[in-house]
Amino acid sequence: MKVWVIIKTVLTIILGIVVIGIIIWQTLRKSEDPARMAFRWVLTAILLIFMYFQILPMMAAGGESAGAGLVLTMVCGLVLAITWRASIAAIIAKPFAALYDGGDLPPEPCPAYSVAIARRKQGNAPEAVAEVQKQLERFPTDLEGHMLMAEIQAHDLKDLAAAESTIQILIAQPGHVPANIAFALYSMADWYLQIAKDRDAARRCLEQIIQLLPQSEFALGAANRIAHLGTIDNILTGRKSYTVKEGVQNLGLIQDHEQFQPVAVDPAQVAGQYIKHLEEHPLDTEVREKLAIIYCDHYKRLDLAIAELEQLISQPHQPARMVVHWLNLLADLQIRSGVDYDTVRQTLQRVVDRDSNVAAAQVARNRIERLRLELKAQGKRQEVKLGSYEQNIGLKQGLPGH
Repeated sequence: MKVWVIIKTVLTIILGIVVIGIIIWQTLRKSEDPARMAFRWVLTAILLIFMYFQILPMMAAGGESAGAGLVLTMVCGLVLAITWRASIAAIIAKPFAALYDGGDLPPEPCPAYSVAIARRKQGNAPEAVAEVQKQLERFPTDLEGHMLMAEIQAHDLKDLAAAESTIQILIAQPGHVPANIAFALYSMADWYLQIAKDRDAARRCLEQIIQLLPQSEFALGAANRIAHLGTIDNILTGRKSYTVKEGVQNLGLIQDHEQFQPVAVDPAQVAGQYIKHLEEHPLDTEVREKLAIIYCDHYKRLDLAIAELEQLISQPHQPARMVVHWLNLLADLQIRSGVDYDTVRQTLQRVVDRDSNVAAAQVARNRIERLRLELKAQGKRQEVKLGSYEQNIGLKQGLPGH
């Protein structure tokens, strides 16, 4: 029995030493000043040893020794309180401070590209690429790093093949959301157009979006972009070529100015071009919308205009803002064509029925409330006729009766 008590005592002492050692190690590791923390522990150990071997016997002896032991205990307690006051206050305030500064949680590791950006601004593109590569070795799926490297390769090194290789590595990685994949390929297409004026390569990048993200709004956007690639001369330059002819001499002395009037565009010819274009690019929403307007305003065929717009509206995966735009345009065409109130109201109600909580739905409700006034104003504009007026009215004196 005595052996068991001895073993239990030894194990308890060892366990206590281990626990105390872990506590001391953790406090030293997390402390901002480990040397000061070590001094506190050494001082604490000396005071505890002094209290155990000196003060406890005095307290046990009783009499005046007990009073002296009590005073010494109070002095040692005061010294320990002064020594650990900052740590005790930190323990109390730590849960509240953690609500603002995150406490002792280590910051989430993230890539840093400031050095690479600085090297790029200094004109040292190879070192910038090397710095980005160092970060990508630690964070191989980081979108920002891949895009930065591809941009440096394309714009600074003029190496579009390397830039496309970087983009392909990015989109081949699992876990990237469709928006990031589309963004990367759109950027590559823009670089091909801006730097190399290579429309075929840009088209290849856009077609890859359709292959990777079929039946999505990104695929529709890529198809629409393919339909508007344009000629190599004005690709993505944001500029159009205009031919400025020499002006007419002595224009004020010429009586007949009709020959100088701009040539009117034939809507029928434009509609034919639009139809031919849509046969090759049926997903071109911009051209189909313009064709619907020509059907309504020029040919007075609201039914054909409705068919074109409904085809756009019913196309799956169209952005909600575009569907709302086409429904409002359909209501405009109906009003211009003299359609009755109930029909136009049903068209606007479709905007509300899509999602009654968005801003577009409230705009549609407001328009429905003013719809009768809008129809009435449109009817008055259609009834206005030009009258006949006297010639040279500005030469008459007094203008009586006018």
